[in-house]
Amino acid sequence: MRNIPGIQAILKDPAGAVIGLDFDGTLAPIVPDPAAARIHPQAGAVLAELGRYVGAVAIVTGRPAATALELGPGLADVPGLVVLGHYGFERWENGRISAPPPPPGVPRAAAELPLLLDSLGLRGVTIEDKGRAVAAHTRRSPDPDGYLAVLREPLAKLAEKHGLVVEPGRMVLELRPPGMDKGHALGLFLAERAARSVMFAGDDLGDLAAFDAVDASGLPGVKVCSGSAEVTALAERADLVVDGPEGVVALLRELCDSLQPG
Repeated sequence: MRNIPGIQAILKDPAGAVIGLDFDGTLAPIVPDPAAARIHPQAGAVLAELGRYVGAVAIVTGRPAATALELGPGLADVPGLVVLGHYGFERWENGRISAPPPPPGVPRAAAELPLLLDSLGLRGVTIEDKGRAVAAHTRRSPDPDGYLAVLREPLAKLAEKHGLVVEPGRMVLELRPPGMDKGHALGLFLAERAARSVMFAGDDLGDLAAFDAVDASGLPGVKVCSGSAEVTALAERADLVVDGPEGVVALLRELCDSLQPG
């Protein structure tokens, strides 16, 4: 780990480091029911310790910020934590959430989505209404990959109709507002904090934009892939590949141990 230049920069100047993390698949294992997700049991304590050393810890997620905190016991106690929810449209910091008004296209698309699924004869697809986005999960359906393929074109048309874009993920297609992604959110945060180094860990296609932001920042950076058999695109771009949330927490623990005085 210490041989990676970005890691060396973080260890040399932790106060200038921003540690960015996705939530699902990175801090929390992927589960069939998104509402049942919970962060790794050691993640809160490790991040709380890490937050005492580094400049900032930011969770960048497609989830609402409040949901990430509900599913992540201990996260609210991480020193200086910022949660950039809904891909950065929403921000939680110091116990307060700030966000622009919800886009009108989302509830309209959410209202039409069950009818669309019925018309396609798709059973077992779970709809997740995130308030500022709506997602269709196929993981619990009889044919997750097949249903995902069937849904791509109809959901693209539904998104276009309501001024939204489609965000693909692990057995999920999400309809959300355009104009923000994890890369844009991370890039703005790095500039805001005058970061001197950055690490970002993610697991899914939506995290590729954050990897791009690490590269575009010009800072010493570390791109970490929370590896899985479902997504390989991140592993091809990563400086480090670890074994899912367990590996992410182990990496953060190793970073904490290396930052301890003495």
